[in-house]
Amino acid sequence: MMLLLVAVAGAFVVVPQARVPATKKVFRAQQQDFPLVEAVPAETEFEDAAFFSLKNESLESWAAFGGAVSVVLGALYVLWIRGDTGYADDFLGVFEAMDPHLATLSLGTIFAVAHSGMAALRPRAEELVGPRAWRVIFALVSLPLAYAWILFFIQHRYDGVVLWNVRDVPGVRTAVWFSTFVSFFLLYPSTFNLKEVAAIDRPQLHLWGTGVSRITRHPQAFGQALWSLAHGLWLGTSVTLVTMLVLVAHHAFAAWHGDQRLLAKHGDDFLKLKDATSVLPFQAILDGRQQIPEDYWREWVRGPYAVVAVATLGAYFAHPYLQAYAALTQNSGLQQGGILGA
Repeated sequence: MMLLLVAVAGAFVVVPQARVPATKKVFRAQQQDFPLVEAVPAETEFEDAAFFSLKNESLESWAAFGGAVSVVLGALYVLWIRGDTGYADDFLGVFEAMDPHLATLSLGTIFAVAHSGMAALRPRAEELVGPRAWRVIFALVSLPLAYAWILFFIQHRYDGVVLWNVRDVPGVRTAVWFSTFVSFFLLYPSTFNLKEVAAIDRPQLHLWGTGVSRITRHPQAFGQALWSLAHGLWLGTSVTLVTMLVLVAHHAFAAWHGDQRLLAKHGDDFLKLKDATSVLPFQAILDGRQQIPEDYWREWVRGPYAVVAVATLGAYFAHPYLQAYAALTQNSGLQQGGILGA
């Protein structure tokens, strides 16, 4: 959930990524370009994660991207977020009447069912409406639900029973900060394909084989687990614990479900990727199934990861504003109805 909104927030920064066709051997370029702008392709028979080449980008496609994102986020603000015209407060009003543990469990379950359910429907849905239209529909369902759950969590993160309080323990703050920072570098590589996220480029189901995928085939699941562990340790309340457990459970299911979808889409090509990678971090490397190249660092020194670093620091410094906004919306109370009527 967190990483979904991070992907959309990244839309305000240009982080393009070129695709390398699956099952095509790509060899390293001879020239040494500036890697954050012109990455050296990695040798792989799969797709090269986080690859970015400015030469492959066009101003027109990014202008279309900016326009599409502005329209979607503008509609989301008017129809969902804004109190007097949107319906998020009406939706959350149902859950405010519940015990906060049950409420966050319910919100997380609704989001997980919608998110994974629509992913499961993707093959048939794309046949009916096309991949771009289905991506837009997917976003229009997932984003409001994610926003509602995040807002509820920020408002109620201190509710319930205090299970532990280790904030004054030396080193805990640093460990929490470092773990959170690292967790964002475990984003699933498709997150960087922002023009696919916005349906400007045709959405694809990728077979990533480089970068973080050499460590684990499902980095986002472990990134979310690391983020949840850090925030659960810092906040220490029972409502936070329930929220973090739901997040981790959803991502664990999504890892299994993602493999099933990749198998259905790519067949033997996915089985080759599965043999060369692992779900558990570093398992394929330790088993000898994954060979780390000598210049593996090049697969990380790429434009998208530079933006991830900046965005993560920005999110850290934005915490007081997010908390103030959540308190403001909570204190404003329910404004029934919206722009479309009651």
